[in-house]
Amino acid sequence: MLVTKDLTKKYQDFTAVDKLNLTVKDGAIFGFLGHNGAGKTTSLSMLTTLILPTSGSATIDGFDVVKDNLQVRNLLGYLPENVMLYGDLTARENLQFFGKLSKVKDVNKNIDEVLNMLNFTEWTDKKVKTFSKGMRQRIGIAQAILHKPKILFLDEPTSGLDPQGTKDIRNILLKINAEWGTTIFMNTHLLSEVTKICTDIGIISRGNLLVSESLSNLKENFKDAKSLEEIYFSIEGGVNNE
Repeated sequence: MLVTKDLTKKYQDFTAVDKLNLTVKDGAIFGFLGHNGAGKTTSLSMLTTLILPTSGSATIDGFDVVKDNLQVRNLLGYLPENVMLYGDLTARENLQFFGKLSKVKDVNKNIDEVLNMLNFTEWTDKKVKTFSKGMRQRIGIAQAILHKPKILFLDEPTSGLDPQGTKDIRNILLKINAEWGTTIFMNTHLLSEVTKICTDIGIISRGNLLVSESLSNLKENFKDAKSLEEIYFSIEGGVNNE
């Protein structure tokens, strides 16, 4: 579903992402791990066509993110870390607005289907300004999947949520993946979330990809590790201390 080859982003003398080589299988839930400033959001911004790479390439479902950017945008859904919604509009009105911008056919039918999937129908006609952060996050996911994308990108989707809100978002993502077969690419720094939802992970540090592997294989390669946290710090610390 997603392949990058030496994908690089430089800002003058600073290299934010350095020769990223990554493959994400169709139907995977991929957790992209790294500390703040590691290069996660820059990578995601290139993959979602929001910024141009300095060099290298990336394809989504065979389409180049630069040359075929319009086709790529039709294939993907995107949830930023901070969801921007119109507080004085209802959940339905927000989704109608975003759906029309994306030229979604049968907008209201899709809205009903998506809100039903997210168990949010009772809030359809309530104004968004009355929603908690977790509720706003659900509407953010709803707008991102309104056109039933092949791949869904999320930037820190559970950041700032309470335990119940985090669990709700996790269950929603698992449901989308299971029922629609949607590939999910999730930026996160929460190791606990990765172990509960992801099939595959990548670890990035200082713009460099340290590892990209299935979670099961990674655990097999670090049999003596007691947790993913121990594996993560072993990989990151080992490379950065060389």
